[in-house]
Amino acid sequence: MDILDLLTNKLDDNTLKQLSKSVNAKPDQVKKLTQIGIPTLIEALNRNSNTPQGAQALNGALERHKDDKVDDLSDFLQKVDKDDGAKILKHVLGGKNQAIQTNLAKQSGMDTSQVMGLLSTLAPLILGALGNKKKQDNLDASGVSGLTSMLAGALGKSGGSDLMGMASKLLDADRDGNIMDDLGNMLGGFFKK
Repeated sequence: MDILDLLTNKLDDNTLKQLSKSVNAKPDQVKKLTQIGIPTLIEALNRNSNTPQGAQALNGALERHKDDKVDDLSDFLQKVDKDDGAKILKHVLGGKNQAIQTNLAKQSGMDTSQVMGLLSTLAPLILGALGNKKKQDNLDASGVSGLTSMLAGALGKSGGSDLMGMASKLLDADRDGNIMDDLGNMLGGFFKK
């Protein structure tokens, strides 16, 4: 399974309509949010997994999601556990969760509850796709870290560096240009349920 393809190309018009109905938003708003939200979540996962502690935490989380059935996207989205998605967002985005959602709402034209609903759907999809890849390639924590780095790099190339730059800005809460200090504050409870 090609994770990049799943997270970008498989989000076709039918999927966007399905997602838009689930959060009561317009498909073009949902498309805009996925174009910004997916790179933001991938970049947050990548930054977290660049430390041994973060890589171990993500590796454990992916172990719990390794058997998620993400290949049938429509079916997965109908059954997605949004409560789990909300927990994932809290762990991945930490104290910046609300600020990022507010910022994404402004950029997409959606309200924050719609953004929360959509991100709570996308987060388990991303972890499921990464978990499947971890299982398929028998990755350890170091391999998971390499996977997130590769995926962030690939998203930057395919989606344009402007999207990854936007993702980095969303993650830089204190606006000092360094998201490593901000993400370091998130690692304390990363993916512990």
